Amino acid sequence: MFIAKRRSLKEKMVQKSNKRKLFPTSFFDEVKIWVKGGNGGNGCMSFRRERGVPRGGPNGGDGGDGGSVILKVDKKLSTLIFFHYQHHFRADKGGHGKGKDKHGKKGEDISLEVPPGTLVKDEKGEMLADLKEEKDELVVARGGKGGRGNAQFKSSTHQAPRETEEGEESEEKCLSLELKLIADVGIIGAPNAGKSTLLSKISNAHSKVASYPFTTLRPYIGIVRVDEIKSFVAADLPGLIEGAYLGKGLGDRFLRHIERCKILIHLVDVGNPSSLDPILRFQMINKELKNYNPGLLKKPQLVVANKMDLSGARMRFLRFKEELNKQYLSLLPICAIRGEGLRELIKETANYLAADLRR
Repeated sequence: MFIAKRRSLKEKMVQKSNKRKLFPTSFFDEVKIWVKGGNGGNGCMSFRRERGVPRGGPNGGDGGDGGSVILKVDKKLSTLIFFHYQHHFRADKGGHGKGKDKHGKKGEDISLEVPPGTLVKDEKGEMLADLKEEKDELVVARGGKGGRGNAQFKSSTHQAPRETEEGEESEEKCLSLELKLIADVGIIGAPNAGKSTLLSKISNAHSKVASYPFTTLRPYIGIVRVDEIKSFVAADLPGLIEGAYLGKGLGDRFLRHIERCKILIHLVDVGNPSSLDPILRFQMINKELKNYNPGLLKKPQLVVANKMDLSGARMRFLRFKEELNKQYLSLLPICAIRGEGLRELIKETANYLAADLRR
């Protein structure tokens, strides 16, 4: 008679990872890991037997507790790339108890560092924690408790106990880790609007810049200096296209990074005559934000017209500005590649951030 073996969580995860690619891009912001704590050690059954010591009694020690798997925030990290190379983690088992009342050694914990902004979800997709601050940590797989030795069962009416306990089984889980970047300002816009160029000009970031769409395949973060005291963190988020919230283009994979930003710089290309009308582009991006999460439209938006140096840009800028005035929105003109209007943009962004803090 054939009896099928019950598959462990680890075996299920390995099978799933063979069916589909878990790490599709070089920016690792979504991974799956398997974690298991250490089992507790068994209690010992032992009796004291020494010359000249009659009826020495039980002296079996307790088993040690198993180690736990702990996630801790490390602000120096910016991606989950470590988990690309290793995604199975098991803490140490607890040592077994011994005679002469010797307790087993406690298993060592495993600490796994994750970047700020990491969401931890269980196998069903339910949220376990949102690790934002450096002090945040979460025990994701607790070690088993060590079993009691027979010395623990001694009483006035039970002088020679032979009972012991086995160590408890530890927790075993499959987890999903998702990274949402924590930035003050998110730079959004259609592909090839100049987001990477803008971030590289106003900050210390070195994102890839080229003259074709979808140059940016991962978010980049840079620190923008306002003055000698003030600064803010800006993120260049990959270009959005129509249907992005359904997964088209770079899809909703990067839309979630916008959720943590306090304000948005909405960059619109007004210089390229062959591209979609600036007004339609602006409306299309906002529609994608709304479809993904209506709350994103409540974030303050600083609308910026880029590529003002190109032919015909002035006319398209004026028409775009007239349309935004009907929505009580202002429009700031810049030329990112030449550095024109960037100082005004930084000051205006700082003002938006200050106003957001006062709300």
